[in-house]
Amino acid sequence: MDNIWGQARAELETLVGSNNYTRWLAPLELTGLKDGTAALSCPTHFLSDWVSRHYSRPILEVLNRNGTPVERLSFTVAAQPAGPAGPATAPAARAAAPRPALRGDDEMTAPLDARFTFDNFVVGKPNELAHAAARRVAEGGAVSFNPLFLYGGVGLGKTHLMHAIARDRQARDPQARILYLSAEQFMYRFVQALRERTVMDFKELFRTVDLLMVDDVQFIAGKDSTQEEFFHTFNALVDQGKQIVISADRAPGEIKDLEERIKSRLSCGLIVDLHPTDYELRLSILQSKTEQFRTIYPGLVLGTGVLEFLAHRITSNVRVLEGALQRLFAFASLMGRPIDLDMTQECLADILRASDRKVSVEEIQRKVAEHYNIRLSDLVGPKRVRTLARPRQIAMYLAKQMTSRSLPEIGRRFGGRDHTTILHGVKRIEELRSEDRSLAEDIDLLRRALEA
Repeated sequence: MDNIWGQARAELETLVGSNNYTRWLAPLELTGLKDGTAALSCPTHFLSDWVSRHYSRPILEVLNRNGTPVERLSFTVAAQPAGPAGPATAPAARAAAPRPALRGDDEMTAPLDARFTFDNFVVGKPNELAHAAARRVAEGGAVSFNPLFLYGGVGLGKTHLMHAIARDRQARDPQARILYLSAEQFMYRFVQALRERTVMDFKELFRTVDLLMVDDVQFIAGKDSTQEEFFHTFNALVDQGKQIVISADRAPGEIKDLEERIKSRLSCGLIVDLHPTDYELRLSILQSKTEQFRTIYPGLVLGTGVLEFLAHRITSNVRVLEGALQRLFAFASLMGRPIDLDMTQECLADILRASDRKVSVEEIQRKVAEHYNIRLSDLVGPKRVRTLARPRQIAMYLAKQMTSRSLPEIGRRFGGRDHTTILHGVKRIEELRSEDRSLAEDIDLLRRALEA
């Protein structure tokens, strides 16, 4: 049997080409010949289906030409014992070359940024859960949550963590097949596969990875065919025990036009919100980046209070914060000046002006009314029904947190309410934030939208 199949293999490689042979035919094993039927063992159902559809004729021709009269092929899927280093290989595939790992410079996966590692990810209270979960996924092995869903506003570290996961996992297991790409790239490749009639190749690629990472999944919302394929890919990988990591700008349930079955599947794993940075985390990030910049710009003098000033004034996102510091060091180096508060305000005048944008009470009211789909007149009006009272209190809370208006001034903008009413509403929301996760997420989402 080995001699018959060995000779057939050599001819098949010449007939179909080395790439096709390595991908589709090398894992096959001839296990029996009986009544004009050649029995072939395959490592996966997918591979057996593909070979049956596309390579049955050349296999039959080669076998018959070599003196083995067969009329039909039958396929069985060999058992696949789990192995410590990526997908298991069936005994029937022992003669095949191992599937190559997908790396960051592979054309099938998006490039990984060497700057985004766990070592230079600054951890603080707003992102400590996301960091811990990402570390756990990078370690490999059994994980109690699948998928890991990271969400938050721009510049809060989602992409940094995903790149760090991919790099760390690859370092731990060089043979692991890791595929990282954006949702837009997933959609583009699927559409390309439809156009070129290579959908089976697409499915084989995405359903044989050990770790699939999709960034900005909100971009497939409303794309029916892409969502269909994503759903089936997701299910196939979960059924195989393969890990999935997803990122988005909002929680699954808040992504408009995303199919309910996908929202449900995404919600079955661990959902982690990367909260907006607080002062302590922003200061830690600035201190960490300063150490890096000192090696690039040696000898520059950084004045007292500069980092604290930046941490207080630039609150939008980490990218803006790091970009401001980069500009500051470059300016000081070019001008030969020490970095003090006067130079900081001169150099970063445009960024500081943008960061000083004031949110008005009226803007908060409009955004809250829009979020809860209620009329603005009802939000500020006298009605006390629960469907209006809770959004009204949230608007009061945000007005107190995000504006410099006094309680009496806020009260006047809420239909002339007394300042004690405003204070009661603010305190009530402060109490509920720690008890009601959904409400806390609503407030964070509204705050991000208002700060954008």
